[in-house]
Amino acid sequence: MSSRRLLKAAEAIREVVASSILTEMRDPRVRDVTVVGVKVTPDMREATVLVSIMGDETQQNLSLRGLQNAAGFLQSKIAARIDTRYTPRLQFSIDKGVQHSLAVGEILEKIKRERDGVEHADEEE
Repeated sequence: MSSRRLLKAAEAIREVVASSILTEMRDPRVRDVTVVGVKVTPDMREATVLVSIMGDETQQNLSLRGLQNAAGFLQSKIAARIDTRYTPRLQFSIDKGVQHSLAVGEILEKIKRERDGVEHADEEE
């Protein structure tokens, strides 16, 4: 399968999973989950759903377990909305990109505060 078709399939799966989590799932464990992306194997038999979960590590693990428990439900939604030979088996993984960007933002803010402090000290002298 061409990489372009894989990208289109991954995006379609992402849309179905994201909308199903938002509108059709009632599990309180998955309320702070954002679907960031989907990686699909070339044979379309497996898909890794990358999610961002707000909260501490305990909350993230709890939400991840809730998603794993709902994998069958989400796979049925994919099968109903996307016409493919195989319905991919879903796996969920936490995307650390959001956490890394927040950490980088905090570091940059700290550097800015330190620079402002040095500049104010120079002005006072």
